[in-house]
Amino acid sequence: MADAAAARGPGTTAMLSVRGLNAWYGESHILHGVDFDVARGEVVTLLGRNGAGKTTTLKSIMGIVPRREGAIAFEGREIGRLASNRIAQLGIAYCPEERGIFASLDVEENLLLPPVVREGGLSVDQIFELFPNLKERLKSQGTKLSGGEQQMLAIGRILRTGARLLLLDEPTEGLAPVSVQQIGRTIRRLQAQGFTILLVEQNFRFAATVADRHYVMDHGRVVDMIPNADLQANMAKLHDYLG
Repeated sequence: MADAAAARGPGTTAMLSVRGLNAWYGESHILHGVDFDVARGEVVTLLGRNGAGKTTTLKSIMGIVPRREGAIAFEGREIGRLASNRIAQLGIAYCPEERGIFASLDVEENLLLPPVVREGGLSVDQIFELFPNLKERLKSQGTKLSGGEQQMLAIGRILRTGARLLLLDEPTEGLAPVSVQQIGRTIRRLQAQGFTILLVEQNFRFAATVADRHYVMDHGRVVDMIPNADLQANMAKLHDYLG
């Protein structure tokens, strides 16, 4: 695998550093020594086929897998043995692929549900500026929204918490092109506002529009790192990785 620190360039500091990460579900060994870094202010993607271990990697960082081993450092602090609530309080937020919208709550109630864990989160008005659709649907049942609107709600919800590292799992999965474009614009705006984003994606064409670097995963390992500027030159290799 290419040297990640060299790819980031001089003068950058890893906000998130993962070394030798292993994870299990029962007897199933899913991650096999995953290594990667994410620098402060970067958007980084984990690319790979279904079952490569991308989602398990995010869940392992967040502390919500049954068993994990290895070193996970956030802002220089080891978090690999912390419970998920303590990890969230340090400033990491996870937006799952299934979105987790509560059917019994309206949009406003879903949006206000997570607690603020640190200063610096976006206000409700700032979230509405990012996602005007949510303001228009404020009293609608959360699960009555379109897929794109539900994804906006799921992302908006974690922006209130004060987290500065966002773990986004397949945010464009199943969305219409117009919603995909809006999610892309939002990710770029969040990066401009100082957020750091680790993004799981299968759509590398979308990932190329938002990410600085791409880690490729296969069978529970990181097998390559491709800077976004080198993506076209590595397209044949990427097609082999992704099938």
